[in-house]
Amino acid sequence: MRLPNKIFSFEESVLSKFSAVLSTLEKEPLSVKALYFAVKSKTEDISELLELLDCLYALGRIRYDEETRTLHYVN
Repeated sequence: MRLPNKIFSFEESVLSKFSAVLSTLEKEPLSVKALYFAVKSKTEDISELLELLDCLYALGRIRYDEETRTLHYVN
């Protein structure tokens, strides 16, 4: 996971991309695939998106609904 440090600036870190994912999920719940295509221009690849989702899930900002297989924004 890329965190801001001497090598990576804040803009290159995963923290800077939290808002793109959260603002997209705030509008409507999406599958992982649909979310990837929605934020594809703001992330480098699918592995970076998975890192973002791991962090946001651990922070309690998103949840995964297994029944509908969608990601949801958590207030």
